[in-house]
Amino acid sequence: MLNDIVTQLCSLLRYDAAAPMLFNSGLFLWLFLIFTVVYASLQYRTTARLLFVTLFSYYFYYKSSGVYFVLLAVVSTADFVLARAISHTTLKWKRRLWVTLSLGLNLGLLGYFKYTNFLGESFAALLGGSFQPADIFLPVGISFFTFQSLSYTLDVYRGQIQPLSRPLDYFFYVSFFPQLVAGPIVRARDFIPQIRRPLVLSSTMMGEAVVLIAGGLVKKAIISDYISTNFVDRVFDNPLLYSGVENLTAIYGYALQIYCDFSGYSDMAIGIALLLGFRFPDNFRSPYKSTSVTDFWRRWHISLSSWLRDYLYISLGGNRLGKVRQYINLMLTMLLGGLWHGASWNFVLWGGMHGAALAIHKWWMGVTHQVRGGTALSGWRRVAAILVTFHFVCVTWVFFRSSTLETCWNMFGQIGSNFNLSILPQLLSGYAPAMVLIALGYLLHFTPHSWARRVQASMALQPLWVKALLLIVVAYIVIQVKGSDVQPFIYFQF
Repeated sequence: MLNDIVTQLCSLLRYDAAAPMLFNSGLFLWLFLIFTVVYASLQYRTTARLLFVTLFSYYFYYKSSGVYFVLLAVVSTADFVLARAISHTTLKWKRRLWVTLSLGLNLGLLGYFKYTNFLGESFAALLGGSFQPADIFLPVGISFFTFQSLSYTLDVYRGQIQPLSRPLDYFFYVSFFPQLVAGPIVRARDFIPQIRRPLVLSSTMMGEAVVLIAGGLVKKAIISDYISTNFVDRVFDNPLLYSGVENLTAIYGYALQIYCDFSGYSDMAIGIALLLGFRFPDNFRSPYKSTSVTDFWRRWHISLSSWLRDYLYISLGGNRLGKVRQYINLMLTMLLGGLWHGASWNFVLWGGMHGAALAIHKWWMGVTHQVRGGTALSGWRRVAAILVTFHFVCVTWVFFRSSTLETCWNMFGQIGSNFNLSILPQLLSGYAPAMVLIALGYLLHFTPHSWARRVQASMALQPLWVKALLLIVVAYIVIQVKGSDVQPFIYFQF
């Protein structure tokens, strides 16, 4: 009997490719409870606490990607050493050599694991030959931790931060499990000063954390997962079986699904980090309230958009080399940003459309002499700008979500030629739960940001048992609503 229990426990704790550990899984909940007890006991033992969190983070990554946790160690070790080498020499050619090695390592790993088959297939198609895809496993979160580690060496190279002297601190920074596998991409300049700061968890931080975690669970496990499996996926899998009204509703549904999925993860990551005494910057700020594409990228996946701006767009010349060069830089940045999201021409096209829209918006700002790019609009002009921006984003989401361009054209074709509005009542009744959740999701999204702050402030005043009860109730609702399988986060594949 005891042997069976031990065997089952060992099986549960080993890596399972079919069941990676997620924030919304039962295993993580139980492990996190144990983790919290140990973490609290190490409150005044900083080095021991950092070592414990780092080991747990590596185990967390092992449960997500198996033996590929070694890559995380390789990247961390190499960039720690290279950053120290950069800071210890004043010779420009040596500094460039070390930072080039960091770029080569991080982008080389990313390129091999993520783009080998894509580039092989593309070249084969261009040359009229054939290509046999290699069996390459894509480690979860490699796009995130390589960018995060790379930003550290680049910041040291630019003289914006001093390199860390303790390897443990750097391993802790790169592997910190709340944001390890799907962001946010936390800058060293924001995170490193917090590492050895005394561990303090105020009632305000706890109230904010509880609301973020509970809200993130609702977004991901209730809204996003339900509308995905019960409506959106069905339409995107075969759009020709559905009318134009259903296709258009599925596009609106996917816009909400990907927002709730990714912002839900970010909220949980930020909330869990807060419970551990660390503050991450916001990663989403109501992106569908944007009045322009420029405004959208200031609100959507902020950690990535700001990374691309600071390390790619500005490095290309930004807006310092004239208008035409600025437009080219915007296009190149967004094309590469699209490719970062996935090894597919659909993602490149998605990024290119956003790059073109950003360039057009910059041009229009110059023509109309707008300083704030539409964010100062009010009344019906603001509403119109939000609607236009939202629908542009929705159109581009079709290319982001679809596995082939044929699916995109089929969806647009159904909307343009088979828009049967008379079936709307049947759609609303046949998919009533999904429609209610879509409406609820958008309603919550467009509520004033101050409302969320008030809820957090109110939760901060509640006793600990109320905070715990809220999380228990939300977890119970999630268990009742979700399907038998835990749905992975969309951005895990990036």
